[in-house]
Amino acid sequence: MNASNHFSAGLGVVMAYAGPLILGVPWPAPPALVRTGAELADALDIHLVCAYVDPSSVLTEWEPPRIRTALSLDPIVNEEALFPANEVRSRITVLLGPDGTAWSFRELHGDVSTALARLAVSTGASMVMVGNGRPGLLAKLGRTMEGAVADKLTRVQNRPVVIVREC
Repeated sequence: MNASNHFSAGLGVVMAYAGPLILGVPWPAPPALVRTGAELADALDIHLVCAYVDPSSVLTEWEPPRIRTALSLDPIVNEEALFPANEVRSRITVLLGPDGTAWSFRELHGDVSTALARLAVSTGASMVMVGNGRPGLLAKLGRTMEGAVADKLTRVQNRPVVIVREC
């Protein structure tokens, strides 16, 4: 591991980062969040994985077969459902350039914090970064009822969670 993969946490403690930085990117993708994630990943010399989670669908294959309650009865792809993920990826590409060695994109499904935590485990992530949430009354009501993604992430996994102010 080279010297740029180390970060001084203060008081003489040096932390090493080897796994990627998981960046939870909402729709629409906030430029400040994407740039901050890219800058931190670059400073730590680690790969950036930008992940968009579609909370309106759930992957049933993650459930054991004996308790699955639903399977897709419609094999036709709903192209409207692909729009947010494609829009997020396009916006990230405009901000960071083409994906490849510096960053990659993942589309996930289900509960946002659970999906991001699952991705963090499967990639051996060093940390997870999310925004502090959209402004506005409806967004605040949603966070009140469902809980904030960052709060849930700190409870469902043990990696550092970095919260970026999006406004």
